[in-house]
Amino acid sequence: MNLKIAVLPGDGIGPEVILQAKKALYAIGEVYNHEFVFEEALMGAIAIDKTGNPLPEQTLNLCLNTDAVLFGAIGDPKYDNNPNAKVRPEQGLLKLRKELGLFANIRPIKPYKSLIDASPLKREIIEGADFTIFRELTGGAYFGAKTLNEEGTHASDLCEYSEEEITRIAHLAFKSAQNRRKKLTMVDKANVLETSRLWRKVVQKVGESYPDVALDFLFVDNAAMQIILNPKQFDVILTENLFGDILSDEASVITGSIGLLASASLGEKNALFEPIHGSYPQAKGKNIANPIASILSAAMLLEHFGLFKEANVIYQAVEKAIEFKVVTVDLKADSKFGTNEVGEFVSNFIFSKDDLLYFNNDNVHIGQSTIV
Repeated sequence: MNLKIAVLPGDGIGPEVILQAKKALYAIGEVYNHEFVFEEALMGAIAIDKTGNPLPEQTLNLCLNTDAVLFGAIGDPKYDNNPNAKVRPEQGLLKLRKELGLFANIRPIKPYKSLIDASPLKREIIEGADFTIFRELTGGAYFGAKTLNEEGTHASDLCEYSEEEITRIAHLAFKSAQNRRKKLTMVDKANVLETSRLWRKVVQKVGESYPDVALDFLFVDNAAMQIILNPKQFDVILTENLFGDILSDEASVITGSIGLLASASLGEKNALFEPIHGSYPQAKGKNIANPIASILSAAMLLEHFGLFKEANVIYQAVEKAIEFKVVTVDLKADSKFGTNEVGEFVSNFIFSKDDLLYFNNDNVHIGQSTIV
């Protein structure tokens, strides 16, 4: 298979973790005879600094004319800490999602057995947890009309949803549940919000086409509590944009590190794959950022194109890296391995997964790798 992939490293640790994902895809291409052509472009704070635009037209055109987008992270303290900034890195990401029609964000949540104790939650609570969050991505308050009066003392963000927007992601979530444990939990605030009542009405209607999937509902405040108290009760969670953003980050504590969570953002024609962590500017250039989420994003990209065997090899490589404790300091405080070493381990596993004698701490630590 030949794929053209737009690569948007972005800001902070984005370029460092994206490099490790590219290493994994390069190794997959070599072993399984696929060709992945990467073309990088500017986005985020770095794009603002160089062009004045967080999503330059050249970047958007590239993304519209490639098979998939591999995205790093965006954000910079000089914008985060300036409430008066008129142009922000996040505006580029929101526009990209809208222009590509990426209406469904999919975030799997499943702890690794050897990292159970890395989570702040008790083993008996999280062991066996395995669920996926479907977050609507192009509607709601993030995209509604925004107002601020001249005095800067009154602001509003309009939350809007249409039946069509809800229906299309609901079908994806129900189909996913059919291939899992056949349970879907709709999360809303229907006791207060009119948009949530519409969500409930539409999802119930769509659910009639999936009689084999059990459908239940939770208010978002209760759902936030239940994710911590009893995450094993969930199979597929479906929710709107703002709630999904918050809940999926909350759920990251189940795995022990937000640096382990990948996501796919899908539309009718386009697809984007990214880690859910931010740009973590404090770690930039220090070789300490966890690249696993970015590497797993590459695996989700492969799955999207039906390359399940290849994706599974990446999953195996990540499992083995964690088992051998070839991880960054967020997972093991005294780890001697960094971003690059974890990426090299994964790449070498893909090349030589049957030769486990190669994978020892000394080799990885001194950087012996078939990838440059």
